[in-house]
Amino acid sequence: MTTTIRLLLVDDDPLVRAGLSLMLGGADDVRIVGEAADGTEVETLVERTRPDVVLMDIRMPAVDGLTATERLRARADAPQVIVLTTFHADDQVLRALRAGAAGFVLKDTPPAEILDAVRKVAAGDPVLSPAVTRQLMAHAVGSAADTRHARARARMAELADREREVVVRVGRGMSNAEIAADLYMSVATVKSHVSKILARLGLNNRVQIALLAYDAGLLDEEA
Repeated sequence: MTTTIRLLLVDDDPLVRAGLSLMLGGADDVRIVGEAADGTEVETLVERTRPDVVLMDIRMPAVDGLTATERLRARADAPQVIVLTTFHADDQVLRALRAGAAGFVLKDTPPAEILDAVRKVAAGDPVLSPAVTRQLMAHAVGSAADTRHARARARMAELADREREVVVRVGRGMSNAEIAADLYMSVATVKSHVSKILARLGLNNRVQIALLAYDAGLLDEEA
């Protein structure tokens, strides 16, 4: 039996919302449970419609998608968030990912790929290819880099050596199966390590693990 994914659309452009609703609502396993034109409406709609995934425009006039994402991901029953954007590398996209968004899709992404992204995120997988992750991480270097580095190193010190090895490989964009093969452990053990890392460091998903690994300089050390 196919599980239906409950999807909330958030975009200030009614034509974009209509297009997304038409494209995604026709899938057998997706149900559009609501639409919002601004971030101010999101929390109320989430309370009422209980979506599994929120497709969130990053730029809106009153409350933007970044703020709305931060508010949603702070909830105990937070839905997954996919950010809609027009740029691959953007400061606001990075902030949304750090706040707990599970990934992003470009607004000109083909419908089938957006649908695939929704399905992946609903299943608990992030929507970021290793290449895009590297591009975003490179874009993240700036005036706050030193502060982030020191903070990230302190957090990494909380982990055991094996957990740090898993963190590095998550940062490289490797899947659980690839990590298992590389570190000679079972996929179940990798999943257990990832769950413990998320809980111990107070992170939401693998994207945040990857960003933290980059901030801590672990990827450079492994290289």
